[in-house]
Amino acid sequence: MAGPATADEMASAKEPNESTEKLAAPSLLAQALAYEHGEGVTKDQLRAAALYCEAARNGDPEAQFSLGWMYANGRGVARDDGVAASLFAMAAASGHVHAQKALQYVHAEPVQLPDCMRPPEPVVASAPAVEPPDPFADLPPHKQKIAELVGKMAATYAVNPRLALAVIAIESNFEPSARSAKDARGLMQLIPDTAARFKVKNAFEIKENLRGGLTYLRWLLSYYRGHVMLAVAAYNAGEKAVDRYRGIPPYPETRAYVRRVLDLFGAERHPYDPKVAEPSPLLESSGPGVM
Repeated sequence: MAGPATADEMASAKEPNESTEKLAAPSLLAQALAYEHGEGVTKDQLRAAALYCEAARNGDPEAQFSLGWMYANGRGVARDDGVAASLFAMAAASGHVHAQKALQYVHAEPVQLPDCMRPPEPVVASAPAVEPPDPFADLPPHKQKIAELVGKMAATYAVNPRLALAVIAIESNFEPSARSAKDARGLMQLIPDTAARFKVKNAFEIKENLRGGLTYLRWLLSYYRGHVMLAVAAYNAGEKAVDRYRGIPPYPETRAYVRRVLDLFGAERHPYDPKVAEPSPLLESSGPGVM
């Protein structure tokens, strides 16, 4: 199998395609372009990929080509030449000249489209939306006492208490004396390096442990600009692993951890203070992807 295309080869394929008819709402494509390149808005390639995918699902060849470009180069999504080839082939079938050219440089067979290209599930009922139940509403007394303390402290660190409680539930099941095989300690399971980084002297002391864990969560949310999946993955595996793998590392433990925390927290975005940390290279660079 031939090696991956060089950046110069792929760059020669992505040129404006003025003849392509836009089948989807032009605003989707315009928004996606703005978020991809940071034109008039803060650069957010995750958002750009989602917008491109929505337009591509609606049949826009330019969006199909642009989303394929992101997959071919690992921009906003994990690099996947097979998915890129599928998107380029779809756009090429609609007469997109530059998608036809790009297929020459993606050395993979079209295999599948990304999950976001699947049509939404049909609505079978019109029942009014209801708030998901609070998984921490009926904690036993000793855990409820901890939850109340978390609620008070989390506000100081601008962390949603429900996110902090989700992390605590998965990390230690609210046991202040918990200690893992990797020497992670206390409610928020701080390893010695993390404890030292955030000046936690006694990780088994409840308030001190919470202070360290909440400070780390606040930092991660700023570093990943409010992307909860990335912040949570980094809490489990470390931000170096997330940056190295350009997203959630392929560790079964980490991926299961992220799913469990998100199930309890119930949201993929979180407010953040951009002054707390410089953004991860995943978000400030136009090169790596973050999914």
